[in-house]
Amino acid sequence: MTPERMTPGRVCLVTGAGSGIGAAVAGRLAARGHRVATAARSRDALDAVAASIRATTPQAEVLPVTADVTDDGDVEAMYRAVEDRWGPVEVLVAAAGTGFGKALVDTTDEEWRGALELNLTAPFRCLRRALPAMLERRWGRVVVIASVVAKRGEAQVAAYTASKHGVLGLVRSAAAELAATGVTVNAICPGYVDTPMTDHTVRAISARSGRTLAEARDTLARRQPIGRLITTDEVADAVGFCVENGAVTGQGINVDGGAVQS
Repeated sequence: MTPERMTPGRVCLVTGAGSGIGAAVAGRLAARGHRVATAARSRDALDAVAASIRATTPQAEVLPVTADVTDDGDVEAMYRAVEDRWGPVEVLVAAAGTGFGKALVDTTDEEWRGALELNLTAPFRCLRRALPAMLERRWGRVVVIASVVAKRGEAQVAAYTASKHGVLGLVRSAAAELAATGVTVNAICPGYVDTPMTDHTVRAISARSGRTLAEARDTLARRQPIGRLITTDEVADAVGFCVENGAVTGQGINVDGGAVQS
């Protein structure tokens, strides 16, 4: 018998869906015929993403849910909103994240805690909340957006790098624990992606170094051997692969233009 593959109509939850990678992933899942709940802190951003999805996929079922995933109460309310509308979450894509550049010696305790809270603890809480229903049905897909720095060290981003190493460890441990249950857990490890977060990094590099914005952006583009930034659609394609293939689990899939070979 052929193993069960992803079929249209699953209930999906995408965090960090107000822009960038999360928005692209939500659009891809909706285009595949899945019901997609989008979560972020800004309702205006979520409404704009929903309108964009419906413009290209008129039949799309999209549920915007305002939530701060660093707040445990918001996480619970987010899941309740999805369950009340469509039933349990079957596909979780944890795309909410933050990053900043600063020397380790200048990184404050507050900045350190903030990076770990959003990049590591929030995916843990979201995964923990999704699992009971997935295990009951013996089917589920979890994809966490990590980073290429989950696999290597990089200067000036100690808190971000540590949090992404941590979330890749969470993914690998969860995948090992859940391997025989029908639930897969994977991470996508992008290089520098053309997103609003990268725009912020470009401005910070420009301010710190005196280079123009164009020069700073080119510096990040050249971090990828292909010589350009990764697109959000390229990351969304990798997420889709993990969602649709039940034999792939415990992986940190690089989408980095060849920066880290594995």
